This record gives sequence, C-alpha cells and structure tokens, in this order.
Amino acid sequence: MVIVGGGFAGLATARSLSRKLVDVVLVDQHNFHTFQPLLYQVATAGLEPADVAYPVRTIFGRSPNITFRHGKVTAIDLDARKLAFSDGTNLAYDQLVLASGATAGYYGIPGARDHARPLYTLSDARRLRNHLLGCLEAADARPEDFDGGAPVFVIVGGGPTGVETAGALVELLDVSVRRDRLRIDPKRTRVVLVDSGDSLLAGFTTTARRYAEQTLRARGVEVRLSSTVAEVTANGVRLSGGEWIKAAAVVWASGVTVNGTLGSSLGLPSGAGGRLEVQADLSLAGHPEVFVVGDAAAVPSGGRRSGPCPQLAPVAIQSGTHVGRQILRRTAGETTEPFTYRDKGIMATIGRRAAVAQLWRGPVLRGTLGWLAWLALHLVYLVGFRNRLVVLVNWAWRYLDWPSGPRLIVADLDVGSALDD
Repeated sequence: MVIVGGGFAGLATARSLSRKLVDVVLVDQHNFHTFQPLLYQVATAGLEPADVAYPVRTIFGRSPNITFRHGKVTAIDLDARKLAFSDGTNLAYDQLVLASGATAGYYGIPGARDHARPLYTLSDARRLRNHLLGCLEAADARPEDFDGGAPVFVIVGGGPTGVETAGALVELLDVSVRRDRLRIDPKRTRVVLVDSGDSLLAGFTTTARRYAEQTLRARGVEVRLSSTVAEVTANGVRLSGGEWIKAAAVVWASGVTVNGTLGSSLGLPSGAGGRLEVQADLSLAGHPEVFVVGDAAAVPSGGRRSGPCPQLAPVAIQSGTHVGRQILRRTAGETTEPFTYRDKGIMATIGRRAAVAQLWRGPVLRGTLGWLAWLALHLVYLVGFRNRLVVLVNWAWRYLDWPSGPRLIVADLDVGSALDD
C-alpha cells in the first residue's frame, strides 16, 4: 500500500502500520516532516528551520515494513491504481492513503497570491523570516523609505496562526531594537492584524477570544476586526472600505484550501475549500481502496456532531491513525468502522507568558498557565528527541533573557534589496 504525504495525517497512518504485516511506501516531495504549529516561530526568528523538521527516513528507521520514496506525485489514476511522478516514473498500489494536505487560500483577492506571504510550509517560513529581517535591516539603513524608520507589517487572518504570528512579530521588533540596536522607531512601527470576523480565534469561547484581543492590543498590535482585504499590492493592502495601509510585508494567515493540490486533481465531489468528500470510514465512494485523511478531506465528525471537522493537527493525527486501523481490519478480513473525532480542546499562544488553552471539558486556561500548557503540549507532539531538547532549551533561554537567537538572513540576496525578495 502507498501513503502520499508526510504531514501529520500521513505520519500517523504510517505509525499505526509500523511493524505490522503490511508493506507500506510513504511518498513525499520533501524528505522531512514539518511540525507546522511552530512555523510562525521560524518565520519570526524564534527557532531554526531544523528545530521543527525531522527526516522521515529516521522516523521509520526501525520499521522494516515501511519504505520512503522521495518524489512529487503529479497524478493519480484511480481506475488503474497507479501514481505518476514528476520524473516520469509510476508506482502501483493496492490500497492508497491520500494525505496530500492543503495550501494557502487567497479567495480570489486581487494581488494576494502574488504579493502576500503565506505561512504553511517550511519554505514559506524561511522566506518570510528572510524578508522580515531584511525589511528591518533596510529600515535601519534607509529610514527615509520607511516613514522615518517606522515599518508597518500587516497580518491577514485572526485565527491561531495570525494571532501567534502577530504576538511573535511584536516580540521580534522589541528585541531588534533593545538587543540588536536597530534604528527603527518602536513607537510608530506598527503590526496590524486584519480579520473579517467580529472577533479573533473563531471556534474559541468568548472569554478566550476577548483575552486574545485584549492581550494583543496591550502588547501594541493594532487589531482591525470586521475588515476585509480588497486588494494586496507589493506596497501594502487596501481594505474593502477603501482604506490603504502601506506595508513592508503582508503575512497571509487567512485559511487554507485543497484547490490547486493533488487532491483537487482527482475531479471528485468536494466540499468547502475543495476538501474531498469521504465515507464514514474515510474512504472514497466508489473506491473503497482509497482513503483520504487530514486537511485534504472533509473529515466527518462522527458521533453526535454534524458537519466536517476543522482542519487542525489533532484531526489529521486522529484520522490518519483511524485509517491505519481500518487497513489492518481489512487485512484481517474484518469490515471497516466509522470515524469519530475526539475533541480534546484547542490552544493558541499570544506571546511570552500569554496563551489560551480551551479544553473540551473544564475551564479555559489563560495567561501563564495557558502558556505552560501550550508549551508542554507542543513539546510532546514535536517529533524527535533532539528537536524537543533544542526547542525546550531555546524557549527557556528566551524566557530568561532573550539572547541574540537565530535572527539570520540566510538567503542569496542583497540586504539592500530585501523588499524585493
């Protein structure tokens, strides 16, 4: 059998089949797994790219029944049960798990795809970090190009990624002035968080949403609610009301879509955001040998809940684990079972010693307690002992003093032309 995708869902499926009586080929265009919840820390120079990535071959080095193939799948022939790769080769399968994920969704907003900077892959995070640091260096060298050394950064999307990025970016600006002595005007430099909803963190409780907004505002973030982006250009954004915000960078954290990914190329029935419709056991109608998991699927909630699950890491992990178990049931000659999502809660951090942890049952944890809960959970799910240790030491050191950190522009570019990156 073949698993396409080495994200949370694909990894969970492979792990549930590790050392079982089934031969598995895990395929991905990258030879590493990325811990996406911490990409914003890479983008804001809090962590190195290697801290949130781990080689797939190493993960399954002791699983003799799992092999890894590095390559990009460009097409799937469902009738012939065959995958086509970008290098012209093919791979047959008897059972397939499609965990190809999603990509940044721009919703047809003019200029967004060309000028906004997404934060969905490790490459996105690296490019964004280079650009942000390049902008700060450029503002130091040529303050006249940045309103006298006061650059503006706009973040579109008030979900967890947008909130976390906004909080981390404010901290980056603070340490750049305080520790790196960059000559930018901290009183006029702006971080603007734009969201079309009437509150941040949709899906959280009212208490959690209010705490996130108040904390961001207290830390200097300009929160613009009920504001829709009408256009993005190389120099900023225009809101639906006509207001123009000149920006050194526009960070796009406004949701994802399956359209434009491998999943959308199948031409099968799909729901909102292009998510493929699946059966109760997460297989495709008419193709029971094909399962779709994670962000690529409109994963049904199951149980007493209705509608698809949100596109979150816990959903991806649980759906991948479920499919692995169903494959083993089929191997044993048993029928498959429907998927039921077990909601254990959601979390978001606003910055140092500030987070919200909304558990499925119990109170909402806020402030330092919520932040510690957020830290602990992310360390548990982070892949690799080395990564856990490095990230823990990094967080502890930053908590005590915030050292120089990985604020390195690692790219073949001239700092003077950073805005053209």
